[in-house]
Amino acid sequence: MTRCNFSRRRSATVLLATLAMTLGLTQTSAWALANPRPFPPNVERAVLTVQQPPIVLINGKPDRLSPGARIRGANNMQVMSGALVGQAMVVNFVREPNGQIHEVWILTAAEARQPVASAP
Repeated sequence: MTRCNFSRRRSATVLLATLAMTLGLTQTSAWALANPRPFPPNVERAVLTVQQPPIVLINGKPDRLSPGARIRGANNMQVMSGALVGQAMVVNFVREPNGQIHEVWILTAAEARQPVASAP
């Protein structure tokens, strides 16, 4: 029985698509390294440890994440708070008007060495 063999074409297409995606991600990573993340002027710096979401420790003192809080990893991608339980991280963060922590950026070693920009 003669069958049409598409497996070679399909594997070549998958290989080319994978290569294109890899090159695109490499360029994105290079751009991210060359361009620092912009932080708002009212940002604070601390060591954050997630206890049991939404409960966190800020510099060893209990605090709380706001509903809808966003945590960005060192690669600026969103991270779920449950994935960070028990880890101590140097972060920049912003509070909402009610006083709960609303936005968090996990810092790279280079960002952590830079001073925090003071609010005007």
